[in-house]
Amino acid sequence: MLSVNDVSLQFGKRVLFSNVNIVFTTGNCYGLIGANGSGKSTFLKILSGEIDSTTGSVSVPPGKRISVLKQDQFAFDQYTALQTVIMGHEKLYKIMSEKDALYEKPDFNDEDGIRVSELEHEFTELDGWNAQSEASKLLSDLGLTESAHDTQMSKLEASQKVRVLLAQALFANPDVLLLDEPTNHLDVETCMWLEEFLCNFENTAIVVSHDRHFLDKVCTHIADIDYSKIKLYSGNYSFWSESSQLASRQRSEANKKIEEKQNELKEFIARFSANASKSRQATSRKKILEKLTMEDIKPSSRKYPYIGFEQEREAGNDILHIDYLSKKIEGQVMFDNLNINVEKGDKIAFVGPNDKAKTTLFEVLAGKIKADHGSFKWGASTRFSYYPKDNTEYFNVDYSIVDWLSQYTKSNDENFIRGFLGRMLFTGEESLKPVNVLSGGERVRCMLSRMMLAQPNILILDEPTNHLDLESITALNKGLEKFKGTILFSSHDHTLVDTVATRIIELAPKGYIDRAHTTYDEYLSNTNIKEQLKDLYS
Repeated sequence: MLSVNDVSLQFGKRVLFSNVNIVFTTGNCYGLIGANGSGKSTFLKILSGEIDSTTGSVSVPPGKRISVLKQDQFAFDQYTALQTVIMGHEKLYKIMSEKDALYEKPDFNDEDGIRVSELEHEFTELDGWNAQSEASKLLSDLGLTESAHDTQMSKLEASQKVRVLLAQALFANPDVLLLDEPTNHLDVETCMWLEEFLCNFENTAIVVSHDRHFLDKVCTHIADIDYSKIKLYSGNYSFWSESSQLASRQRSEANKKIEEKQNELKEFIARFSANASKSRQATSRKKILEKLTMEDIKPSSRKYPYIGFEQEREAGNDILHIDYLSKKIEGQVMFDNLNINVEKGDKIAFVGPNDKAKTTLFEVLAGKIKADHGSFKWGASTRFSYYPKDNTEYFNVDYSIVDWLSQYTKSNDENFIRGFLGRMLFTGEESLKPVNVLSGGERVRCMLSRMMLAQPNILILDEPTNHLDLESITALNKGLEKFKGTILFSSHDHTLVDTVATRIIELAPKGYIDRAHTTYDEYLSNTNIKEQLKDLYS
């Protein structure tokens, strides 16, 4: 159990939290959500004791241990991966270090012997004899080979370091687990392993994530930062999102009969309660939802941008032909002998662990770079709009948002541009901000605005959800689902891929797999595909 008592945090005149009172109980996983800049990571630092709140306190029962996912990949460079994991249990690691130092003393005396005896007792109580095997198993489960376990952290790749730090946080069954964006830089298989781990975790977990699928899989509750307050809601992210939007709609429909509202809410709660039976956390989640009342569902102040793509002209049946396309970068194969025929209306998700391969393919198709071999041809009636993962070059100008977006529209009406930006949550004075000082999320919304105004019949999107908050990701998801044209895209957002893609293409060093009429979940669970991938990656 973790208790937050009257916690407030203020930086100058800016109030992040005010009089927060929450009890996080054992056996539950809480998803901490809020708009970008609302203070999610800061709140985790308050819970861990890394920073102090302006007022109030955080209470942890005596003897209980809080474990935190560290963000600094260089903090443990002088240690091996195995040592780094065990350091996640600070008390145990100190005992091990002191014990080893005493045993190595050349002048070991009786006093040292007494101290070692005390340390051995504590070591046994903390299950120290199993520490190395548990740490090693965690590293293996998270995809690190045995040879990497005794490798110094400074010699590991960034993606490997991320996994070591995650193993460190999960090590030795902490009483409270605090995870800030734990799925970043993890492949699909490792994400699925982490989901399973958290679903079976019997203590208290609090996670921050922009991955809706992950939040839906692991969370029993949502802790929402809104209006400088943090409120707890039962259920996973989808339940919170749909119920808050339902409550907002009902609040705006003042003339709707109370009885109709109640019936709609009852049906909504019943539907989600029934769906909970499909979850790994079925029993506890179903019980939580069955206890919900209409009063538990509250509207949110969250605003969703409007993201909708319209085609100026519908494309013909001839979309894109790719013939034996190959590309290497610095000797590494990005893709080899691609033979792909893109059909009208295809929504193709390009997947695979090598993000650079997908980016390279999109750059080739967009005419930014040339392939080494092969060719491709767009249909005569096609017109694409390209969203690059790195959009820096578009914002190296001293324009206001209004002036910047005006470059990409035929309209000379400033009111039209301002109205358009308002739907993308750039209201009032915000639309006059210079684009070279925008945040990552604001830049993405500008780029999506540019694409909407272009009215293409083909969208090429390279990781468009990066930097976006959950509301913008949801709006983009709906916009892509409704788009009647063709989409080529890559994304680490599981829900986006599963709900938008009608075709999955995995790029591998020794070829590719192309599956039409297959959802992402179906693709991941297909045993035959898994066997084919072993050959393509071996």
